[in-house]
Amino acid sequence: MRIQPTGEPADLEPARYPSLSGRRVLVTGGGSGIGAGIVEGFAAQGADVTFFDIADEDSARLAARLGVRFEHLDLTDISALRQRIAGLIEQHGAFDILVNNAANDDRHAIEDVTEAYWDERVNVNLKHLFFCAQAVIPAMRAKGGGAIINLGSISWHLGLEGLTLYQTCKAAIEGLTRSLARELGPDGIRATCVIPGNVRTPRQQKWYTPEGEADIVAAQCLKGRLAPQDVAAMVLFLASDDARLITGHSYFVDAGWR
Repeated sequence: MRIQPTGEPADLEPARYPSLSGRRVLVTGGGSGIGAGIVEGFAAQGADVTFFDIADEDSARLAARLGVRFEHLDLTDISALRQRIAGLIEQHGAFDILVNNAANDDRHAIEDVTEAYWDERVNVNLKHLFFCAQAVIPAMRAKGGGAIINLGSISWHLGLEGLTLYQTCKAAIEGLTRSLARELGPDGIRATCVIPGNVRTPRQQKWYTPEGEADIVAAQCLKGRLAPQDVAAMVLFLASDDARLITGHSYFVDAGWR
């Protein structure tokens, strides 16, 4: 794969996974950034995609362009989350694949964290992953299997500054993944975690100057700039039948950032 100077993948023919055609997929936080790349990747495979988000304008445009289903949902409202997933399953059938992508990496200082902010960050970055999984598991189990893919983060592996609560949640997600894999393996349900490096999205551009981006690339073993479709490529593989005996582990997509 050649990399353009912008870091966007060029001249790349995505892999095709026949097993993903027609599969029912739920993606959280699918309206922009990495989530939008994942939604687009599954749509290109012919999957039946539903995604949750709270950003209505971006999400509606994406859904119209790709012909997928967008549902406005605040994932911190667990009661609404349960009801919405139950309704979608009743209306359209069991989900085969859940991608727990939604998160928010707002920066903060340790001394500024209040108990209320702690609870809000855990709700935004961790709690809904468990309850989304809990909501889809019974129908997956009845169908004979499925795949749950959680999105982690390189940040806690590097110990970056200003992200203590986000990194706490992202570390916990890897533990959650291991537990789900063990508990659900007998039901044919796989659980894996994808750990992106620094991916070039509009949100991430808020935090980095061109010099800062150059520093990130310099710290990578591979010198390309990661894009959402790079992360989506790993998610698609892990969701496919090609990964039928892969579960319980985490997979880095970080260009070797150390």
